[in-house]
Amino acid sequence: MAYLELDTTLSDEAKAIQDTAKRFAMEVMRPIGEELDKLADPEDVIAKDSKLWEVHRKYRELGFHKMGVSKLFGGMAEDMDPMAGVLVGEAMGYGDSGLAVSLGVSAFPITFAGLSQNPKLHQLVRDYCEDTKAEIVGCWAITEPDHGSDWILAADPAMENPKTAPSCRAVLKGDEYIITGQKSAWVSNGTIATHATLHVALDPSKGMHGTGIAVVPLDLPGITRGKPLNKMGQRPLNQGEIFFEEVKIPKENMVFADPASTLAVVQMILTSANSGMCISFSGLAQAAFDIALDYAKNRVQGGVPIFEHQNIKLKLFSMLRKVEAARAFGRRLYKYNTTNPPGSAMHAIVGKTFSTETATEVAAEAIQVLGGNGLTKEYPIEKIYRDAKASMIEDGENSALALTGASFL
Repeated sequence: MAYLELDTTLSDEAKAIQDTAKRFAMEVMRPIGEELDKLADPEDVIAKDSKLWEVHRKYRELGFHKMGVSKLFGGMAEDMDPMAGVLVGEAMGYGDSGLAVSLGVSAFPITFAGLSQNPKLHQLVRDYCEDTKAEIVGCWAITEPDHGSDWILAADPAMENPKTAPSCRAVLKGDEYIITGQKSAWVSNGTIATHATLHVALDPSKGMHGTGIAVVPLDLPGITRGKPLNKMGQRPLNQGEIFFEEVKIPKENMVFADPASTLAVVQMILTSANSGMCISFSGLAQAAFDIALDYAKNRVQGGVPIFEHQNIKLKLFSMLRKVEAARAFGRRLYKYNTTNPPGSAMHAIVGKTFSTETATEVAAEAIQVLGGNGLTKEYPIEKIYRDAKASMIEDGENSALALTGASFL
């Protein structure tokens, strides 16, 4: 990466992890992401012989999947340098943002399984830590056909209206919950996941205030999947519908069955997810800048590299300012939220909206630097722009997020 590391406090361990993550990003994620992006049929992206699985396996072989898991279950969380997570997140976004989301969301059910009282779910966490073949893949099943960014507003008093209740619902009968409903085509890893972190309505009369969170194996009777979503950006990221028809899970799998607790947990999840998006897409913004800078120094127009033209220099410098600001805020946000749980939801929203908008703006400017070549698939910048544009909608559409963030003022 064409980047001067300004953080002089990084430990040798953190630097080593950063170097490993950078190599993985450029040698594995970037080339495979570009190859998967060009596949016309999203079914081919997830085929058994797809290189998607090479990315997941190599990520696991490097042990990155264990970084957020407690040592109690075979993870490394307590031994990791506090900056390791943010450095890996930046590198993953730099390599391929769609694959970065897929790798990150795969751990969602594992996190909740570790919080449960169910020994079988605890064993799932241990199995995940030992899994280097990517046989255990998670998804975050929250969005529904009629419930997307409004999950961000879940804590708002108006969301106690029964009309706001999620359509995917769970009813307790004896020692089991019976789940019925649908999650939308935007569930990341939706058609490849083996397990889901599932958000459901437990008391529809309380609207969004009456929800629970379960860990659900996705091989149970009554579960079916839709087709992989065919979309503009982040094409290496599998997304798709999940349908539940009278699906039975043990009572213990409802990790958060108290709606009052669930409401607080949902806010914590959104804080964490938005912080992660901030970090990852500052990495994508850096990638766009690096591509534009390299092109400008090698593309000759008027007898000199276009970097020598003042308008290009000014454009690149403006792009650099935005990238550095997004990265600096992301790191500051990460440090605060990891040492002050549950973190600042307002600042997480600031970070997500700022970083994703920065990535989109910088990628758009990079296309201008490359000119006609920026519009062709021979150069990676048009893909990066499409990927960045998608980030302004996922994990909360930016305008909806901003309205929520403003409510904290």
